[in-house]
Amino acid sequence: MEQFVLDQIRYGLKYIPKNIVKSFFVKKQNEETEAIRRKGFIRGVCHPRENYELLKEANIEWIRIDISFPFEKDGGVSPYYESFKERCRGYAERGVRVMAVTPYPKDYFDAGIDVRTPEGEQRVREIALFLLEDLGDLVGGYQITNEMGIPHFTLPLNMDEAARFIGVQLETLYPVRGDKLIGYNSGGPGADLHARMKPYYPYCDYIGVDIYLGCFDYYPGAMSMFGGIIRYLWALTKKPILLQEFGYISGGAPKSKQEKLAILNRYGAKDEKDAEVHIEQFVENLPEHFRNHVKYVCGNDPSRYYNLLFHSDLTNHLYCELPAITKIPGYEHTAEGQGKFYADILPALYDMPYVCGAVIYCWQDPDSCHVCGQSDCPTETKWGLVDAQGKPKPSYYAVQKAFGRIKWLEKTER
Repeated sequence: MEQFVLDQIRYGLKYIPKNIVKSFFVKKQNEETEAIRRKGFIRGVCHPRENYELLKEANIEWIRIDISFPFEKDGGVSPYYESFKERCRGYAERGVRVMAVTPYPKDYFDAGIDVRTPEGEQRVREIALFLLEDLGDLVGGYQITNEMGIPHFTLPLNMDEAARFIGVQLETLYPVRGDKLIGYNSGGPGADLHARMKPYYPYCDYIGVDIYLGCFDYYPGAMSMFGGIIRYLWALTKKPILLQEFGYISGGAPKSKQEKLAILNRYGAKDEKDAEVHIEQFVENLPEHFRNHVKYVCGNDPSRYYNLLFHSDLTNHLYCELPAITKIPGYEHTAEGQGKFYADILPALYDMPYVCGAVIYCWQDPDSCHVCGQSDCPTETKWGLVDAQGKPKPSYYAVQKAFGRIKWLEKTER
């Protein structure tokens, strides 16, 4: 994990500042971006539920979902994949396009395929072609895996291997993709990934970026930083930029020292220092889902547990909090603050001619956090445009209005 962080810092210092400066002097559009935008600015949302009418009423025309690994270990087609395919059919029949995220490295290893070997790489190519052919017109675009550079998505690959994993799929699909859009994404600026992907830019219709300012760790964000990150990526790649995931948490607050101490006590530690001294037992006392996540990301190396839990974004999961500094000034982590965020950011994104679309994270608040498994953890339970019961939040109506205006502008501009 430490190498991932070092790579992000090293490549970030090398590529981000100079390309932000460069972005003010390069053309703001090219034929590739114009071609995608002529077909329509991508107005999307991640992980929808099958509430088709509510979705379309929000002027959302794309949804983004993960492809289940298509094969069982015996070679048969997976029932989970068949279920995914039927979901795509349901959306396609209602005029909603699907941006499909291809399987992750771990999915291949779980299936007994080591993608680092020549034989494994060949299977990666074959499976990519199978998906393109089998899904046909049910899918309108592909994102090759997700956020390489984020440890729990990338492992067991290193960054060179991850770039190759993406690249061979792009290389394979590009000549036969037809009218499907293909590309990849990074979590945040991702300079470590994008630098390694340069040989594969010619095989990308778009390059995606996921931006979650003011929502993770103990850092603030600023609305202007969205533009800076996107401009840097445009200057670096000269490819249409798709904001593949972005959003703002609609709930969560800081915890007091006493509340944090009570949580540490719950897991058998007197205080943080005591947790460090007895870190293996502390981790064993965590809820099962959280415990398994910590062990996986750390490669079952106890020497990494403390830094991960107390000096990374997992600290917010541990304490089920959003620290006071973790926000964009002017946008509180409330349902109203989330709505204001979308009302302001979506028009600004559309006004960037090198941006080809925006895919919101996400449709509905889940019952529990997919990282730590806790129902009261705001970090992964308050992103939705609708609440856990499916009732629209203020953000739903903000998106409906902003996407509706974009739809109207496109009609008048044509």
